[in-house]
Amino acid sequence: MQATIHTFDEETGTGAVLTDNGRLLTVEHSTFAKSHLRHLRVGQRVSIEVDGGGVSRLWIEGIGTGQRIR
Repeated sequence: MQATIHTFDEETGTGAVLTDNGRLLTVEHSTFAKSHLRHLRVGQRVSIEVDGGGVSRLWIEGIGTGQRIR
């Protein structure tokens, strides 16, 4: 699923994304930490997986092990 970064606090590693269908979902510190990304910016497009109302996985296509830019 695709989403846009809505808020992000670099100090805590938490924030929220807005999905393409208008859902606002939280991003916990543990999810950001597992992404291996250094930072995110408001408006940035990301790929996500959702589990239990929050974001369980977050990544940017082309960044990370096994990721290819298409």
